Amino acid sequence: MIEVIKYPSVLESSNLELRNVARDLVSGLKIYHDNVGYLVGELALSEGTSPHRNINSSPEEVDYRIFLKAALLLASQKLGSPITVTTGFPFSTFQVFKESAYRLLENEHIIEFDTQTFGGGGRKKMAVEVDRVAIVPEVVGASMAVRQIVPNAPRNFFMISLGYGTMEAILSTEGGLVQRSSVSTFGLRYAVNLITRELQKDNYLDLKTEHQIDQNFSQGTIILNRKRIDLRDLRKQVIEQYYKDVISPSIRKAFTDRDFAKSEDLYLAGGGANYTELVNLFKEEFDGLLNIHVPENPEQLASIGYCYNSLAINGGAKDKAVGVDLGNSSTIITTFKQESED
Repeated sequence: MIEVIKYPSVLESSNLELRNVARDLVSGLKIYHDNVGYLVGELALSEGTSPHRNINSSPEEVDYRIFLKAALLLASQKLGSPITVTTGFPFSTFQVFKESAYRLLENEHIIEFDTQTFGGGGRKKMAVEVDRVAIVPEVVGASMAVRQIVPNAPRNFFMISLGYGTMEAILSTEGGLVQRSSVSTFGLRYAVNLITRELQKDNYLDLKTEHQIDQNFSQGTIILNRKRIDLRDLRKQVIEQYYKDVISPSIRKAFTDRDFAKSEDLYLAGGGANYTELVNLFKEEFDGLLNIHVPENPEQLASIGYCYNSLAINGGAKDKAVGVDLGNSSTIITTFKQESED
């Protein structure tokens, strides 16, 4: 059985003293980097003024390193140290970032964090050793999860990851992915930017950040000028535009009739797969050709696949295997439930 920790991929620098403002470490993440404090995840949304994240950031950038420290801290709280970590990137940045990510990860990490936020005594340091590392493309991680957790998964299937920063697609076969069929293009951010521009026509958005708008996009409502605005119709409209302008042309260019002859199944992963409006557009386009599947909690698939990959490379040690998906919208950490836990 697996266990998942999920929180928003946002941060904000802050050296303000915060006491008893969160229920636990996950909701009270305050990480120190170069002696500067950063609110991460839920704490950044509740106590920050401009929570943000650079989209598809490099392992050399500060925000990537802070998100990584937070993830390693939470993983080590559950498993101790050393741990085996698999993480990944979209195809569009995978080749560029994989070596620097590998070098950054395979190391001993000294992580400084604040415990006052959730009732502790102050700053603490924790050493976390990462003994084995793997970096794989995100959509490949999602396909690994399908093969592990979906009963009677087909031998060949199309895998599409509907992430915030990127949309990616592959044809996954028992022998591996068909490289020729791989797609990497704009993610759900495209639709969020469309809805932002529509809202700006008639409203002052009060300096809301992109990630705050993304949360409103997901919830289907936004409060502007002390009025609650229903976004569902507008969201449906921009999702349809995103599918028509970006997703459908990209898939048509990548997948051939020869590919469709190899499989009758398409699995959707990523946060975008939680939008019924978007899933229905896939069903309409591929009606009579492909069976469209949305596994439970599709946004977790990449992290779950990463965790199973960690298990494979460390010789089957479930008490050390970790999958870390440092997503543009959410960070998701997957481990195996330990036998001693209830």
